[in-house]
Formats: sequence, C-alpha cells, structure tokens
Amino acid sequence: MYSQGTKGLSRIKTRIRELIAWADREICMEPDEFAYRRGWTVTNTGFGARRYRDPRFDQLKVPSRVAEEVS
Repeated sequence: MYSQGTKGLSRIKTRIRELIAWADREICMEPDEFAYRRGWTVTNTGFGARRYRDPRFDQLKVPSRVAEEVS
C-alpha cells in the first residue's frame, strides 16, 4: 500500500484524472479544431466522444403548411 495514506491516494487519483483529460484532448484535437474553425459548437459527451453542432441549424424554419392540398 502507499505509505502516505489518503494524501498519497488523492495525488494518484488527481494524476490519473489529468492523464485521462490529456488523452481525451489529444484524441479529439483535430476534429475539435476543424469544428471551431467553422464556428460550430463542441460538447464533450464523454471520453473521446464529442457532439458537434453547426449553429445555423437553429436558424432553419419549418415550412408553413399549405392550407389546401391540390388533388
């Protein structure tokens, strides 16, 4: 077991979290840069997973319904 007890365990956990965050950034760096250059929003949804969205989709309008259908 680690000799410094809880303090040492906390340091180990912190270091592991830092390594995981670093690996996640490295894995997704290129797609994230691609999205940011185009003005898209990027949401981190988990390790190595992202959701990319073009904000222009929010500006699309639903076509109005035709009052009468032509038969």
